Amino acid sequence: MTSKVYVALRVKASPERAFAAFVEEIGVWWRPSPLFQTTPRPGRLSFEFPQGRGGEGGRLIETREGGKVFEIGQIRAWEPPRRLVFSWRQASFPLDLRTEVEVGFEALGDETRVSIEHRGFDQVPQESAARHRFPDQVLLMRLADFWRAQLAAVGETVE
Repeated sequence: MTSKVYVALRVKASPERAFAAFVEEIGVWWRPSPLFQTTPRPGRLSFEFPQGRGGEGGRLIETREGGKVFEIGQIRAWEPPRRLVFSWRQASFPLDLRTEVEVGFEALGDETRVSIEHRGFDQVPQESAARHRFPDQVLLMRLADFWRAQLAAVGETVE
């Protein structure tokens, strides 16, 4: 069984606008977290695409001061403006470990439900710094809070 969190929030934008904001403006709306930081000294997040285009084969990166790049994950599914899936790795994860984030965009009248499912934290070893010594239930509650804050920031960006 996999551990996962699922959060969703309505934003006042079309799925096309919400998807574009999520991907193209992630460096603007992203809120670093001391619990789920990708690197010890947060930088600017961005999606990077082969030949400047979106799609599978792209990656989510964090560029730190001085230009050092950390690859957080690779795009696994690219279905604008409906769905985006990418792998996720924090610097505190074991080198071979990746979790997965799926982002959905569903039209609801003049709004869009943006949902995030982050799965695979059961793979993170109990002794890993990424768990902060939290029991599973507490870790997942904190992870859900983290993603709720990220979705709220997307909502602020599109409104």
